[in-house]
Amino acid sequence: MNLEERLVKMLLDRNEKVSTAESCTGGLVAGKIVNVSGASEVFDEGYVTYANKSKAKLLGVSKEILDNEGAVSKECAMEMAIGCAKAANAQLGLSTTGIAGPGGGTPDKPVGLVYFGCYYNGEVSCEKHIFKGDRYEVRTQAADKILEIALNKMTLKN
Repeated sequence: MNLEERLVKMLLDRNEKVSTAESCTGGLVAGKIVNVSGASEVFDEGYVTYANKSKAKLLGVSKEILDNEGAVSKECAMEMAIGCAKAANAQLGLSTTGIAGPGGGTPDKPVGLVYFGCYYNGEVSCEKHIFKGDRYEVRTQAADKILEIALNKMTLKN
């Protein structure tokens, strides 16, 4: 079974739901989930919030975080994960925010940097990874990574 099949099965077994909030992955995570048979039982909605105003309006990311930390930050990823879970009434909220490239990187936030927010049953965490490759490769690696993070978190909190 691939990552998304394992995630859907685990959610089905637990009678839980997932929601996604994606920036740099642009819907790839939601697309992977809905490719799995049975996904309609565990996935009601996801959000592609590419613009800061969308992160604030749809997910409740605070202006202070966007102004002070930026959209590509641990704080933003965590608020995105909480926001999508609450908006969708889901137990699991997954978020991605990063710099897919080829432009947009800085010394502090290089191309390939992605923050992953994972909210599960009241607990939120964040991981940061820097991926190598072109825009497509960064985005696809990031989509797989958030699924892996979700599975690990759900397994630990069994």
